[in-house]
Amino acid sequence: MQFAHFTLAYWCVLVASLLPIACAGIAKAGMFGKSRRLGGFDNENPRAWLARQTDWRARANAAQANSFEALPFFIGAVIIAHQLGAHQARLDILAFLFVVLRMMYIMMYVSGMATVRSLVWSLAFALNIAILFVGYR
Repeated sequence: MQFAHFTLAYWCVLVASLLPIACAGIAKAGMFGKSRRLGGFDNENPRAWLARQTDWRARANAAQANSFEALPFFIGAVIIAHQLGAHQARLDILAFLFVVLRMMYIMMYVSGMATVRSLVWSLAFALNIAILFVGYR
């Protein structure tokens, strides 16, 4: 029996899938041991708690939402590129760069660097389109 192996691009899908969870962790950082009356994280009503956050916590939560939004296109592009028989090294490099840009995007978002964040988002989106078409012949 032969087992399929994970390509670097598939590992990048896993990492990209974990990025929204990392963003949620950033938004909640330091608030788990704090009393709810004092503004600590409310696990009984986490969405309402996150909606009340401001500044970098609110931006981390927004980065979480955007990371979830970017995920289906990335997953689809990687799968389609594999199905089309894309050159594996090119696909792996593009997928890796996408994940790196998405990590930079999160850092820029949380830091409040809106212009740079938008530029990085645009680059990552363009890379995702490139991933989709890397196997096109």
